[in-house]
Amino acid sequence: MKKNIAIIMGGYSSEVDISIKSGNVVYSQLNKEKFNSFRVLILKEKWVVLDAQENELFIDKNDFSFTQNNIKTTFDCVFNAIHGAPGENGQLLAYFDLINLKHTSAPFYQMALTFNKRDTLSAVKAYGIKTATSIYLNKGDKINLDQIITAVGLPCFIKPNNAGSSYGISKVHTKNEILPALEKAYKEDSEILIESFLDGTEVSVGVIQYKGETKVLPITEIVSENDFFDYEAKYEGKSQEITPARISPTQQDKVEKVAKKVYEILNISGFSRSEFIFVDSEPYFIEINTVPGLTAKSILPQQAQVAGISLAELFESAIEAAL
Repeated sequence: MKKNIAIIMGGYSSEVDISIKSGNVVYSQLNKEKFNSFRVLILKEKWVVLDAQENELFIDKNDFSFTQNNIKTTFDCVFNAIHGAPGENGQLLAYFDLINLKHTSAPFYQMALTFNKRDTLSAVKAYGIKTATSIYLNKGDKINLDQIITAVGLPCFIKPNNAGSSYGISKVHTKNEILPALEKAYKEDSEILIESFLDGTEVSVGVIQYKGETKVLPITEIVSENDFFDYEAKYEGKSQEITPARISPTQQDKVEKVAKKVYEILNISGFSRSEFIFVDSEPYFIEINTVPGLTAKSILPQQAQVAGISLAELFESAIEAAL
């Protein structure tokens, strides 16, 4: 008997449109012989299932079901394609746990932890993982520009602590650029992470659960046309994403081991994509994404393709692991 799969997309953050693109790709690729797939749009103002004619059918939040023509449909599993809140920060997953509904992401606490850049860095540092020098600000904190520069140097990165897709991030080169960059970041979040600039090759490493094993995918090298891997570089073609990365066998071995270690330290399940920068052949951990982009042009699907894994196989494996 075919399983009913809810593909959740949308969300409450700036990443709504990107999430919908990811969700639609999952919907189009899932094996229709094995699964009954449903697109579920999660927005602040409504939770709805979209039928084949784009009609909206409201979700009953008591048990995450919907009714059409007096027939009630429940789900066997949720495929999480929401980037940002409330899918990537653990909120929705805690709800699914409460109603005993399986999903393709890590447990809600792990999702909440990894969505918080500051707390993730604190967790991995305890295990000897190399990271950039960083400091934190909460909205309302007194800002001392000289102390910031002394702590992290220039240039530096100013970014929202809880946000994705490079929204709100700035690379700051001068003292005068710090305050405008903080204002930009505070539009996305009330917590700010300020990190030292690491000059080296940037790579992205996908780690997934695939057929019962933790698998490190082929590594992608990021070459941005812009000053850093910002929104334009990620989504508007302003970068080269080279898979496999042009790194030495030693570098590859090191970053694969560190990426897998981070995945295991943080107790992740499902998909993840970690970012690293090589400094003197040593990989420095930047951040981890637990709901990475899933369009055909996104990095993780590119890596899966190089590994000989189709999108249909990639998505089906996540559902099978959840079930």
